[in-house]
Amino acid sequence: MKKTAASADDFLKAETGDIRTLGKFGNLFVTCIALGWCGFQLALAGFLVLDSTTVRAVHLAFAMALVFSLEPALKTPTRFPRFLGQREGIPWMDLVLAILSALVALYIVFDYQGLASRAGLPLTRDLILGIALVVLLLEGSRRIIGPALAIIALLFTAYAFLGPHLPDLLAFKGVSLRKYVSNISLSTEGIFGIPLGVSSSIVFLYVLFGALLDRAGAGKFFTSLAMSLLGGFKGGPAKAAVVASAATGLVSGSSIANIVTTGPFTIPLMKKIGYPAKKAAAIEVAASTDGQLMPPIMGAAAFIIAEYVNVPYLAVVKAAAIPAFVSYFGLFCITHLEASKLGLRRLTKDELPDFWQIFKKGLHYLPPLAMLLYELVVLRHSPEMAAFRSIMLLVLVIFYQEIRRSMRSGTGLLSGCKAGGRIMVEGMVRGAKNMMPVALACAAAGIIVGVVNMGIGSMITQIVETLAQGNIYLLLAITAAACLLLGMGLPTTATYIVMASLTAPIIVEVGGLYNFAIPIMAAHLFCFYFGILADDTPPVGLAAYAAAAIAHAKAIPTGIQGFLYDIRTSIIAFMFIFNPDLILHNIYSWPQGLLVFSMALVGMAAFENVAQGWFLIKLKWYEAPILLSATFILLNPGGGATLLGIPPEQRYQLYGLGLLLYCAAWGVQRFRLKGVLSN
Repeated sequence: MKKTAASADDFLKAETGDIRTLGKFGNLFVTCIALGWCGFQLALAGFLVLDSTTVRAVHLAFAMALVFSLEPALKTPTRFPRFLGQREGIPWMDLVLAILSALVALYIVFDYQGLASRAGLPLTRDLILGIALVVLLLEGSRRIIGPALAIIALLFTAYAFLGPHLPDLLAFKGVSLRKYVSNISLSTEGIFGIPLGVSSSIVFLYVLFGALLDRAGAGKFFTSLAMSLLGGFKGGPAKAAVVASAATGLVSGSSIANIVTTGPFTIPLMKKIGYPAKKAAAIEVAASTDGQLMPPIMGAAAFIIAEYVNVPYLAVVKAAAIPAFVSYFGLFCITHLEASKLGLRRLTKDELPDFWQIFKKGLHYLPPLAMLLYELVVLRHSPEMAAFRSIMLLVLVIFYQEIRRSMRSGTGLLSGCKAGGRIMVEGMVRGAKNMMPVALACAAAGIIVGVVNMGIGSMITQIVETLAQGNIYLLLAITAAACLLLGMGLPTTATYIVMASLTAPIIVEVGGLYNFAIPIMAAHLFCFYFGILADDTPPVGLAAYAAAAIAHAKAIPTGIQGFLYDIRTSIIAFMFIFNPDLILHNIYSWPQGLLVFSMALVGMAAFENVAQGWFLIKLKWYEAPILLSATFILLNPGGGATLLGIPPEQRYQLYGLGLLLYCAAWGVQRFRLKGVLSN
């Protein structure tokens, strides 16, 4: 078990830069950078007022300094030169790169007035430092994220320079080195653009909140609480994994972090009651991956969606609510159907943790979450203010927890304060490390966005439209495939930024040509959803590797099974493109919203019956079309109305037909089940 857990932790370490074993100096250096970064971000949210360019530059400087301090250039040790793969301490070359990268990131702050006065006409010094920033940023992103994003950024850069020499279809007038550096490195059009702005102003605080909450023990509390509530039902441990991962996903934003937090507890229990290792791991993968869909936090991308679509953050939460809950309900159905097919037993009362004991011990974790929701939903404060106040309350909760423990154990008040301080430091360092891939992804993706904004966006639009041949269905399929391919090597945030910049406006435009009024929010969420699905897409999906390590299962079959479970999420993404009711577009009535939500739940249940080949008993071939028809009508009544020639405003009348079809399938199954039992 220890070996398995360590293997799973390796994936989290690779994601958050814990590869090196640091000595006393290295630990002090990294801790100071991490605490300085956390202190800067908290000061910004609390009392410090700076211009946005300065905030973004300082944010990036901290991130790059941490990356070069923690991540070796090569993942495998080398003999010569040794420092390229050195895992013990910080080699002098990486120490130099850490300091140099921070300085070049801050150059836009050091010479802000001068750069503003000579905008578009950079000096030789500006060019050298601007190019150095691009090179160091791409190297840093390669180390912490992998080569994919750096390669894509280089391809876009090459396209910008080589455009005049390409065939007519791909030809572009090209850019000069001065224009490239001015836009990408010395302005807010590229590296210091909107994604990095959101990362620096909002995302960091939520990642820090999640890290502190997890370090305080909330992850284990959510898992144990879910197990105590659901463990006694059919497939209980799997159902508990779904709920625990959804709760952890509220603040985590990382599939692998979710798996490492909940998986060591839920996967062995799933195997204990009879789930095969592959399916136990795949359920955990699907549940943890979808944690990023769960409002109100939804990982880093939700805040960037709000900026790109130019809507309040709560509008993104509103749009994402029904798809997220329907997706998790679908996974809940999967766990039940799999348990039914396998004939699994329930956990006995003696095998379950006591709900009230767990609830009382972890009750203090709920006020910070409640405050976050209250600030966001009721008071409608800004996301950064809501996160800041919740963190301040969480700090009090952490010290209360540790002081109470120390007083009960008799070690005294001072011991409790020291323990609380230690959790705070460890949580802040963990939060800063968790932010490295997000900050670097946002900054490096800014290179791609900056190149697109220099004039090649229209060219790319034309190329994509040519490939799709003006067909909205083909365009969506191309976008989904591209998101999955990119997402194999990129974090969800970077995948979303790249694909939303390139294809979201085209989806809306091409939809309009065919009389599909596709909201821009739906197009952005479509890119986001398929970027998330890449986390468990074979052969690269690291989430599947982490879960497989815990379950002692093979990684590729686990990834394939997890991807099959996640087909439900892709179905939802396609459905809300053509049925904006699912994202509550132009729906402001609670009864109407609840009607759409409840029908979508039934539609998802019908789809999972077909996907799993099981309802009350195994499906017959003639039952699948009935359930698929119910799925289509309940998830997209407007599409059904079009096929049947019913006016769109009367589409909700078809919900009755969808329910009738579902009940008909249930009746046939019930009749067949009686026959089986009587025999």
